[in-house]
Amino acid sequence: MKSKMIVLRFDMDTSVKPVIYRLVKDYDLVVNIAQANVNPQKRGKMVLEVSGEKCEEGLDYLRGLGVTVQSLDREIRRDEDKCFMCGACTGVCPTGALYLRHPSMEVAFDENNCIICGLCVKLCPVKAMEVRL
Repeated sequence: MKSKMIVLRFDMDTSVKPVIYRLVKDYDLVVNIAQANVNPQKRGKMVLEVSGEKCEEGLDYLRGLGVTVQSLDREIRRDEDKCFMCGACTGVCPTGALYLRHPSMEVAFDENNCIICGLCVKLCPVKAMEVRL
């Protein structure tokens, strides 16, 4: 069963609903929360890895509630020739996919931990980080 990475964006009304519980209980989905910033009565964002036979039905349920569902069918790549190891990206990476390797102080990139948030792409002074579809 293949998993897919998605970004959910909640409005103020749906941020208080138990949507993850419903995905698991009603649609039998396996859910891994990679990143979340959801507060009651505020807008929110969540990055999930989901898998299961009823995945599309579960995502349709979310859309019906007014949750924006965005698929992450893309990847972040680093151009090794452009990167000069300044380390600026390591400070904004929320999952630690970009980190400083000690004692060499080289920037390392663990693609398996990357949630494709794009913060490193925006911040890189030499545009060594890029999004590929």
